[in-house]
Amino acid sequence: MKRHLFNIILSIATPLLLILAWFKLSSQSTSPFFPPLREILAHFADLWLFEHFASDIVPSLRNLVLGFLLAAVLGVVLGFVLATVPLLRALFEPSLHLLRGIPPVALVPILITLVGFTDQMRISSIVIAAVFPTLIATMDGIKAVDSSLKDVCTVYQLDRKDRLFSVYLPSAGPQIAAGMQVSLLVAFIVMIASEMMGTAQGIGAMTLLAQQTFMAADMWAGILLLGLVGFLGNILFDLVKNRALAWYIGSKKMEKVS
Repeated sequence: MKRHLFNIILSIATPLLLILAWFKLSSQSTSPFFPPLREILAHFADLWLFEHFASDIVPSLRNLVLGFLLAAVLGVVLGFVLATVPLLRALFEPSLHLLRGIPPVALVPILITLVGFTDQMRISSIVIAAVFPTLIATMDGIKAVDSSLKDVCTVYQLDRKDRLFSVYLPSAGPQIAAGMQVSLLVAFIVMIASEMMGTAQGIGAMTLLAQQTFMAADMWAGILLLGLVGFLGNILFDLVKNRALAWYIGSKKMEKVS
């Protein structure tokens, strides 16, 4: 308990100390490219808390959440099918490893050419890029399920739905969650990249526009917002993961005690 509390305090204190150091070191800055933090925070409040909240923050977060959720569901379903059907796995697994080697950002120009500068393009690019970590983690997690559990499924003639929700997902849950966390990071990166190419809407687009028009304080405010979104998104994911895998975390703690 004490160690857990110490880790929480440390995770909060470290960013605060870095911000305080940034504030102190930049307080006397006269560089047009590195303005003082107090100026950046003033621009942050003007831009993101009022003027561009509904027009830019909301669409970015909507695309991120929808793209990530679709990628997670698709990755789990496809991973389960490929892991439990050997013929399909033999056919498609080499291609999957080839496709996942393509940098996620490289997919954005292709989708722009095919779909155009639309929200559908941005969501599709997030889904296509973010599906692979969850898919691969699901395949590996299900293939690693204890053979005795697989024998039980066969003996009781469980259908695919019961196998997925009653046996495979609980057993492979920790590994799938790790893959989903990587998918969230990929989705965040592709969200920014898709907004920086040919659109005037979104956090990424506004940050790039500020850089191109030499509005350094607005640019840093956008970067600060992106960091904050990524930080809070990771915390939220950890909370959901810890709730969903409470049984697994509890069993690991019991193993350490014993």
